Amino acid sequence: MSKTNMYSEAKTWSPFKGCGFDCKYCTSSFKRQAKRQKHRCGKCYTYMPHEHPERLLSIPSSPIVFVAGNADIAFCRPEFMRQMIGAIKNHRPKTRKTYYLQSKRPECLQPFLKLLTDDFLLLTTLETNRDEGYQQVSKAPVPSERYRQFLALDYPRKAVTVEPVMDFDVQVFADWLIRLKPEYVWLGYDSGKNGLPEPTADKLVEFVRLLTKAGLRVKGKTLRGHIIPGIENTQPEQDPLVTAVDALRQV
Repeated sequence: MSKTNMYSEAKTWSPFKGCGFDCKYCTSSFKRQAKRQKHRCGKCYTYMPHEHPERLLSIPSSPIVFVAGNADIAFCRPEFMRQMIGAIKNHRPKTRKTYYLQSKRPECLQPFLKLLTDDFLLLTTLETNRDEGYQQVSKAPVPSERYRQFLALDYPRKAVTVEPVMDFDVQVFADWLIRLKPEYVWLGYDSGKNGLPEPTADKLVEFVRLLTKAGLRVKGKTLRGHIIPGIENTQPEQDPLVTAVDALRQV
């Protein structure tokens, strides 16, 4: 379990770990994590998707629990996914919690929607609306497909992470998020040096204006000192900030 910097009051819970999407901006954090995991678990060391059933009963006491935050649950076996949901339902915390389920292949959540109660929040990452060249960044479904998958999930509670933000088409991308109706949007630049194509600050200002005009909450993360009206700066700027990926991978 570890406290994250991305989501306030959240801790990761990792009965399942690993990912096969090989996102370019995750590589450096994986290497750092590997040094810590080498003598603990070989599969953690290589970031191979795998299970840790001994952790099923060790749910953090934090108000927000990021389920399998050190993984993408698209690679989790359905049987073990049901075990994780069952462990959460059998958990009896003293105060109400929120459980985050996030994937870059959100259709993987479809078979489990009827098992979820209203204390679950579904999330996905959308760095851009542009598909062209995305395969050079990640093996995950391209943004347009990921958006369609997330939109198709008939579930009332959703949120979107736009980090690390990549260059986008303002109106198209804003329309996507407005149609998704997320409870909030996390927005931030890449805090690593991964050579990603990025939008200008002016473009982000217009993007946030459209989202907030539609009633969406936008929370800022790595903004490099830019002042963007409408963003809820829930975290102080640091130099550099730990990326969302780094924060979620730490164990």
